[in-house]
Amino acid sequence: MTDTHCPYCSLQCGMTLSRKGPRLEVSERSFPVNEGALCRKGWTAAGLRGSRERLTTPMVRDRATGEWSAATWDEALDLIATKLSALRDENGADANAVFGGGGLTNEKAYQLGKFARVALGTSQIDYNGRWCMSSAASAGNQAFGVDRGLPFPLADIEQTDVCVLVGSNLAETMPPAARHLDRLRENGGRVVVIDPRLTPTGERADLFLQPVPGTDLPLALGVLHLLDAAGAVDEDYIAERTTGFEDVRRSVAAWWPEMVERVTGVEASQVRELASLLANAEKVMVLTARGAEQHAQGTATVLAWLNVALALGMPGKAYAGYGCLTGQGNGQGGREHGQKADQLPGYRMIDDPAARAHVAAVWGVDPETIPGKGRSAYELLDALGTPEGPKSLLVFGSNIVVSAPNANHIAARLADLDLLVVADMVMSETAALADVVLPVTQWAEETGTMTNLEGRVILRNQAISAPDGVRNDLDIIAGLATRLGAASTWSTDPAEIFDELRAATKGGKADYSGITYDRIRDEDGVFWPCPEGSEGTPRMFADEFFHADGRARFIDVAHRGPAEQPTADYPLHLTTGRVLAQYQSGAQTRRIKDLPDEGAFVELHPLLADRVGAHDGDPVVVRTPRGEMKAPARIVTTIRPDTVFVPFHWVGANKLTNDALDPSSRMPEFKVCAAAVSA
Repeated sequence: MTDTHCPYCSLQCGMTLSRKGPRLEVSERSFPVNEGALCRKGWTAAGLRGSRERLTTPMVRDRATGEWSAATWDEALDLIATKLSALRDENGADANAVFGGGGLTNEKAYQLGKFARVALGTSQIDYNGRWCMSSAASAGNQAFGVDRGLPFPLADIEQTDVCVLVGSNLAETMPPAARHLDRLRENGGRVVVIDPRLTPTGERADLFLQPVPGTDLPLALGVLHLLDAAGAVDEDYIAERTTGFEDVRRSVAAWWPEMVERVTGVEASQVRELASLLANAEKVMVLTARGAEQHAQGTATVLAWLNVALALGMPGKAYAGYGCLTGQGNGQGGREHGQKADQLPGYRMIDDPAARAHVAAVWGVDPETIPGKGRSAYELLDALGTPEGPKSLLVFGSNIVVSAPNANHIAARLADLDLLVVADMVMSETAALADVVLPVTQWAEETGTMTNLEGRVILRNQAISAPDGVRNDLDIIAGLATRLGAASTWSTDPAEIFDELRAATKGGKADYSGITYDRIRDEDGVFWPCPEGSEGTPRMFADEFFHADGRARFIDVAHRGPAEQPTADYPLHLTTGRVLAQYQSGAQTRRIKDLPDEGAFVELHPLLADRVGAHDGDPVVVRTPRGEMKAPARIVTTIRPDTVFVPFHWVGANKLTNDALDPSSRMPEFKVCAAAVSA
């Protein structure tokens, strides 16, 4: 029996794995985050073992015929290294690019960032976590001086007075966490849910608000207007612990409730009810998720809700404050250690000379050889195969063709590459386009750390051996680095790599230097920042924030609205999201027979269905300026009549979504665009 963690979302629920003949079985174990509970994805996580779709040998595609042939590992890695070297010699180091994933362990994320910058010498690296919580990260850095998804343990939700969920369907995306909402209500607290759809999370709410997609920001401005007008802001806290409030106070003055109603569709009386609820609560917790963040104004939206929390004096207060509900399993750790275009390990910024010198010393290279800031995720993909862009792409832990916005365009960019290499367990939609596919281990076949949504660093333990012919991503990175004649050292032992990571993060905002594998096992995870000699930091901001003066920043933001507004040809709002049984692009969950896979669908209101002649279960076509998809209609009363919803786990949804980017986080606007629907 092996104690480990679920391979999916950012809860990283604890579980135990045991061998039953050829099968691997999941059983519950006591762990603070999930207390033994698992969702159906967790209970069936071992279902991919033994799948006939599992890749077990490197595959090389003949571009002329499109046919695949098996290759040895030496043949595949030699081919890749030779092409990478030739492209670098002909076009410069930035001709080669790397795209990572928020599901990779900290050790893999760290080693991948090091590989890009040392072995390839390229600045062109980013990861799909840019599409997860980058807007919340940008807002947290601006307001608090640091970005950690939740600056408190998840269980603190139970002890607050009012919990406001903005754009989160917690009950379906991370079901074991939803019990905290139930316990909060049992303790006499209140739950507020803000979402264009009445989801199972919204059904748990004491107050449910249903705004037009893309208008969470003016709703926050209106709430702060009412709090200030009622004298409910914490003037002492503002004076002692923050800066910038007067500018924000002036800017929200115009957002009276009727103005908010006109823009958001939320009744003025409900805006007043929410403000009154917050004004009369001693402890308030505001939590945002992708519904609020995946917008061209995602950072500004999060900042607007952060301003509400700061005005009430909540960040740093026990059982209160602001937090982001991270999506991917290692969305937090994945960006802390070097996969992101602008960051080095320890959440150091790549343009900081001191940060470069520290990391270079750990790597044993000259700081001048570390490249500068590269393109963000979508901008990187958009540049592929262009005269100024990368000519090759190495993909680890991401299914770009399904997950990228404006996916038809991105598929065309991938096709223009001289070399596409994908490391994956199965022949995903992206792997099917590759020149070389490398079969890699799944979570139960490897050891490594993850950082969950609380900033708790946990340890996944290897439970079984990988099938013959399959290698770990760390082996692939080391094999390519050696063939490229890279400087530094390239261990394949996750414990050794973690020790190097600890040294690289020492003194950074995300300091892991005091965390060890033994401590993680003994303490059920360790919260960063954790300098050497520290117990870790479960709760942040009690005494000061991470800006030099120790104060939080109010940031004045204004509402611009979605980048793409409805028109006569596209009169509706399209929004996307998840369903309970599937995860991300579905590359794993769609291949597990015990998880229901009913395929994509289009959710629309009966009034809209009547108008377009749609019937439940019959196919409808959704169109946007970028493409169209056909799927069965689901006619429900829980969605706004001006909005349609499509889940993104299957090919189709992201052929429709808008690639407009947030100016700060570079987050694409997944959550709203103009659309039309027809029977």
